[in-house]
Amino acid sequence: MGKYVIRVATGDSLLAGSTNLVQLWLVGEHGEADLGKLLLPLREKKTEVEIDVPFYLGCLLLVKLHKHKSRLNFDWFCKWITVQGPGNQGEVLFPCYSWIQDDRILCLPEGTARSVSDDPQNLLKKYREQELEDRRKAYRLKNLAIKGILDLANCVHRLEDYKKIFPRGKIALAVRVYDSWKDDDLFGYQFLNGANPMLLRRSTSLPARLVLPPGMEEFRTQLNKELQAGSLFEADYTLLDGVKPNIIIFKQQYVAAPLVMLKLQPDGRLLPMVIQLQPPRHGCPPPLLFLPSDPPMAWLLAKTWVRSSDFQLHQLQSHLLRGHLMAEVISVATMRSLPSLHPIYKLLIPHFRYTMEINILALNNLVSEYGIFDLVVSTGSGGHVDILQRATACLTYRSFCPPDDLADHGLLDVKSSLYGQDALRLWEIISRYVHEMVGLFYKSDKAVKQDSELQAWCREITETGLQGAQDRGFPLSLESLDQFCHIVTMCIFTCTGQHASAHLGQLDEYSWIPNGPCTMRKPPPISKAVTEKDIVDSLPDLHQARMQKTFIKFLGRCQPVMVVLGQHKEKYFSGPGPQAVLQQFQEELAVMDREIKVRNAGLDLPYEYLQPSMVENSVTI
Repeated sequence: MGKYVIRVATGDSLLAGSTNLVQLWLVGEHGEADLGKLLLPLREKKTEVEIDVPFYLGCLLLVKLHKHKSRLNFDWFCKWITVQGPGNQGEVLFPCYSWIQDDRILCLPEGTARSVSDDPQNLLKKYREQELEDRRKAYRLKNLAIKGILDLANCVHRLEDYKKIFPRGKIALAVRVYDSWKDDDLFGYQFLNGANPMLLRRSTSLPARLVLPPGMEEFRTQLNKELQAGSLFEADYTLLDGVKPNIIIFKQQYVAAPLVMLKLQPDGRLLPMVIQLQPPRHGCPPPLLFLPSDPPMAWLLAKTWVRSSDFQLHQLQSHLLRGHLMAEVISVATMRSLPSLHPIYKLLIPHFRYTMEINILALNNLVSEYGIFDLVVSTGSGGHVDILQRATACLTYRSFCPPDDLADHGLLDVKSSLYGQDALRLWEIISRYVHEMVGLFYKSDKAVKQDSELQAWCREITETGLQGAQDRGFPLSLESLDQFCHIVTMCIFTCTGQHASAHLGQLDEYSWIPNGPCTMRKPPPISKAVTEKDIVDSLPDLHQARMQKTFIKFLGRCQPVMVVLGQHKEKYFSGPGPQAVLQQFQEELAVMDREIKVRNAGLDLPYEYLQPSMVENSVTI
């Protein structure tokens, strides 16, 4: 006979409680006890019950839950259950943090993280196998499959007309963009520290597609001089070449694939030197080159075309693919391969909050057939699918790891790359956190190699989620602690900092439509005789611009229930060790946050997108 005290915590949201009775079982090393229908989990209530069990269960392993149906059936959000019983085990935590739905039995393992080797008597073997079997039925990976009104004229007569839809609220950086969008300084700055800092790279040679016509020998010499000095950079949008442009309300839209060559000034400014809007075509004259010395409207139109192309790759490649869809791959692989008592499941699960939900919204409303891209974006109606497929084939493991990616792009020593500085530092903080946390559970390379669930998780990411990405550097197996910590760091950074760097700048850069037009209504210019009307006629009409403003406002808004990086309240781990590591992680993030605030206070354009207090703990919007 033993007396057990059970405490149950219900979530505090409006509909977290339930009037359905909940049946409990306690499972210990010596057997299982059915406690019957003893819980009524009401909202914001910690239920406590005391019950006698006819025999000693020994070390507690699991709590099983069954929410029984009634005439009125309500789901229940259970935060956690604790059990205090006889013996010296003390109060035992069983974390849940999930909704209890349907008419099924849910097993909650005790909060101590356990890999397969931590269960030598196989007491939990059948439960972790059953959990993964159920998860694999619920989480199924499919290949990326995105299915690919009246003319509300809304004429724009001059560029200032777009001010009609400029946000009335004070978005400080957006106002700076509006004031300075024509300036070469801001144009170059956005490649370093804008919403899409992933494209810029230091030139190692003059691009083959850059065809200089006769009479530009002096300019070639200037390019070569910058190249030799290591100050020549490029942004190449060749991924857009050949993409079929959209037709919106029976009107053809247009897409370009520009190349921009830029020089890094001694003071850190990045200034454009030349813009080529399309690659050369066999049998056609060399494409027109635009220079800062050209007539102002011609140069402005060329830069506007670049900004429109950047909008396409930012939203599809940097934000959707590298942020949302990569986070989904990691999330689904974790749910299918790691049971809830596995230490890496417990480490990663806070970084998947609402990711599946927001991705479903995006796939159903943003890039689906008749979604936002089809309605107002020049790469909609199939072009966006083509871009996503091309970009997926180019994903490399190194590109998700800032130390490697910045080195490959030649940006490690560029001090004016605030994105690069902050990405490196945030990566290092996350890496230390991961090494400390992993070190609590894995003491050797051998322990990593022998963890069959961990190896299955790695294969699931590379072979299934990324459809065979081992030829692009993603590992098929984990052979050492360092390699293991590296991929876990990549997972957390992708779901937090990587997404934040592409997400947070949208309102700043795209609220002023000419700085990031979602579509272009005229083909790229073939002459430098350009007027303001030519630019206005190329930009979105006011109907398209209003739609761009609406969905950018939705995509760029702050979450009302945002969880800041490292500040999640759920306690998936038992024991003081993991909590101490998390606290140290939080303290390091706080130091970085304070130092970025001090730095930004002295800058004309503060870079906030990787400031820890601005970075969300998961991909939720």
